[in-house]
Amino acid sequence: MTRTFGHAIDWMRARVDSGQLPTGVLGVCSADGVLALEAFGTDGGRPATVDDRYALYSVTKPLTGLVIARAIERGLLTSETPLRVALPQAPAGAATLGQLLSHTSGIVDHELDGGESLRESLATALLESAPGTVRRYNNLAYEGAVAILEHATGEEFIDLFTELTDAAGAGTLSFDPADAHEIHDADLAGHDPSLVFAARHPAAGAVGSVHDLLAIGQSLLAGDSRIVAPTTLAAMQRSRTTGLPVLDEDLIKRFEDFGLAWNLPHRPGLLDHSLFGHTGWTGTQFWISRDSGLCVVALTNRLDSWRPEVGVDWDQLLNAAMSAR
Repeated sequence: MTRTFGHAIDWMRARVDSGQLPTGVLGVCSADGVLALEAFGTDGGRPATVDDRYALYSVTKPLTGLVIARAIERGLLTSETPLRVALPQAPAGAATLGQLLSHTSGIVDHELDGGESLRESLATALLESAPGTVRRYNNLAYEGAVAILEHATGEEFIDLFTELTDAAGAGTLSFDPADAHEIHDADLAGHDPSLVFAARHPAAGAVGSVHDLLAIGQSLLAGDSRIVAPTTLAAMQRSRTTGLPVLDEDLIKRFEDFGLAWNLPHRPGLLDHSLFGHTGWTGTQFWISRDSGLCVVALTNRLDSWRPEVGVDWDQLLNAAMSAR
């Protein structure tokens, strides 16, 4: 039986037509190929198309995690490799790669658009808690994971990221923001996206199209080992945060766990608790369901689209997509 995704398509179209989202692209695939693909809206005279590139923000995190997992498969490091091997003098040197990727490193974070060198900030960053004892969402920690990666491989992160995109057939996925859709409401958040792109931030700086993320999702669902082996992907999905105290102003984060770079949500409003993936600050969504065998990608370009005055509830889209029949 062929599944149809009319409810999910209608949901995305309605959010763009209402002005909640400036533009949008929705894609769904299974292990066998793309099942739905559509673009919505016009922004500043620019009609959205399915080939458009969007700033992914924290959808970058699992992509960085996959790059690192490929190096683990080469036997060059493990999830327990400590930061001190790459930065011996760093106050946070006891934090392990696994803790850095699962928001349990204890490192004091800094603003995404801080402007200073990420590596220099990491080298002097203090610990606010003992590694592995609490969970607080952290962007700077991903620079620590990349520092370990580069030390272990002797290669630049950007080059390894390109190897991943080549393997996946994700040809427009990169850290180059050229031609990406404008990010709306950055001024309201006091945020400067250009600084995130300039830093090639491994937690938030990637830019890509729906085709890129669907290609990655399809490969992971198929278990074809082009990106990582099925055993590796399963290990990345094992929760490393279950039972830990959550230090976060956003109470909904109590209903999330984290593996190696993957968000493992179990929010009460979600029908599907087999999801792994990530959301981005710009509203981007990249989710894979073990139960339904689907990958859902939604790209858009408004910061904090879930805030009350905008009111986008992305769980509604995920429920409509993952339950399609």
